[in-house]
Amino acid sequence: MEDELFPRACARIAPGAVHVPGWLDAEQQRALLTACRDWARPPAGLRTVRTPGGGTMTARQVCLGWHWYPYAYARTVTDGDGSPVKPFPAWLDELGRRAVTEALGPEAVGGLSYDIALINFYDADARMGMHRDADEKSDAPVVSLSLGDTCVFRFGNTESRTKPYRDVELRSGDLFVFGGESRLAYHGVPKVYPGTGPAELGLTGRLNVTLRVSGFEGAVLGAPR
Repeated sequence: MEDELFPRACARIAPGAVHVPGWLDAEQQRALLTACRDWARPPAGLRTVRTPGGGTMTARQVCLGWHWYPYAYARTVTDGDGSPVKPFPAWLDELGRRAVTEALGPEAVGGLSYDIALINFYDADARMGMHRDADEKSDAPVVSLSLGDTCVFRFGNTESRTKPYRDVELRSGDLFVFGGESRLAYHGVPKVYPGTGPAELGLTGRLNVTLRVSGFEGAVLGAPR
């Protein structure tokens, strides 16, 4: 909120985990939203993710670069329309590297190159259970960008889905980066606050754009758990 008496400050949530409020300005948010809307169109568009146990995730998802499905990666939408996954654009790699540099310092970037994007759409009732981003072969930091409605982002520990954890309010334009000791920390979204996104953005709901480095070669990686 622009009229806050005390602007939100950058915060270290855990070792290697940093929240940077308002990292994307209004113009950058609009540009990223436009891209997300294009990526969400079929083929290989926004889909409902089904888990091996027969359940469904309440947040819908589209992938770039590599297609994630529980719990592996492929080059095609194996659990959807079978189309080739949409390409990962070079400008997203540049954005991810800049995010890591500003959040964790240039030493955290190294020679990494981002090649996966998972874009999750949350409506008013969507949630994300506590989980780890553990299906990649790289330990490069994860970059998370928020658009639209505010959410509670629960950032936990590397051992279990239970406490200790810390709840962080993520608003439109916020950046969250986690790597190093926190790369495999459990995290989730227990709540979204409907109608809290900036009206001028024109988005109903919340979008989360998560960038990762795969460390992959070949066609299919990972295996069911």
